Amino acid sequence: MKLDERQQNKESTTELIPGPLSLVAEVTHRCPLHCVYCSNPLQMKSADSELSTEEWSRVFHEASALGVIHLHLTGGEPLLRPDLAKLVAAGREANLYVNMITSGLGLTAARMQELKDAGLEHIQLSLQDAEEERANEFAGARAHAHKLKLAALIRQQDIAFTVNVVVHRENLDRLEAILALAESLEPQRIEVAHVQYYGWALKNRGKLMPTPAQVERSLTLISQAQARLSGRIQLQAVFPDYYARYPKTCVGGWGRLMMLIDPAGQALPCHAATILPGLEFDSVRSHSVEWLWRHSTAFNRYRGHGWMKEPCSDCERKEIDLGGCRCQAFQLTGDAANADPACSLSDQHGRLVEIAQATPSHEAQWVYRILTNHS
Repeated sequence: MKLDERQQNKESTTELIPGPLSLVAEVTHRCPLHCVYCSNPLQMKSADSELSTEEWSRVFHEASALGVIHLHLTGGEPLLRPDLAKLVAAGREANLYVNMITSGLGLTAARMQELKDAGLEHIQLSLQDAEEERANEFAGARAHAHKLKLAALIRQQDIAFTVNVVVHRENLDRLEAILALAESLEPQRIEVAHVQYYGWALKNRGKLMPTPAQVERSLTLISQAQARLSGRIQLQAVFPDYYARYPKTCVGGWGRLMMLIDPAGQALPCHAATILPGLEFDSVRSHSVEWLWRHSTAFNRYRGHGWMKEPCSDCERKEIDLGGCRCQAFQLTGDAANADPACSLSDQHGRLVEIAQATPSHEAQWVYRILTNHS
């Protein structure tokens, strides 16, 4: 530990809080897909700035010592890291449960076996639609057919398997077919997640926002599928904030359950946190994981209730939703300390309703994830 870091630790009055349960490791922003709802930041990290194998290994061991249980290897596309098996092995050596979130592109039988031998315990595979042409349109690449073949490859291994489906206005009318396809891939778990409007999804919000009728129908279909699949496949759903009465507890609460490390080592409390003005995000290249979690300004900024304004500060729900999403509050109100507009008690909730019910422009074109200078 560096001298200045010891001094900062000594001077810190931050209340000791439990360590995070999960570490999201964005090992690269490179990706063969160009998804129209990609959650990566608009300004992505270049390949030459990525943490090395050794740096990631240190991070995993420090995270484990802090109390992390789950390691989520994601990107971009983690398969573009030639050292991915070494990263998996480092995670297992740190006694972490290792999950990989992937498009599947680049995964062969040989590489699947290599990752399994290294200790990979779970794969989460994305699925864009039941129709190949539309799936490839949303992904910005010809990936659908490969994903279906890959599912059979995954099932040959003794490894947990989740199919993740992102739903929106352009595919919700095919939800029944999408669920049937996901079920046919024989995962242990299916997650249906409505688009959350950050990053590239925010740029495409006008085309992605579902109608009230679509959301209502999706609730019924999900409920029916959960009953039908009970005891065989776990089906979870994430519904759109723009149709909520109260906000979700964003990532379990700011700086409470999760830490994200981006490809260059920047530590974030959530996926979209870099959009917030006035916050500096420290790096694992300069500080230990423990210091980042307990003492960094960014992780402490929206912990507790001291930052809250009315109506959050006096609300009986503040221990339930912890004020909702700071990034959504900033995007829609201009102030990250305002109530999340997903809450019906927010004076900005009407604006959220207007956006959700706005008539889409059918002439609008997709804005695809850009990979310039990141290959």
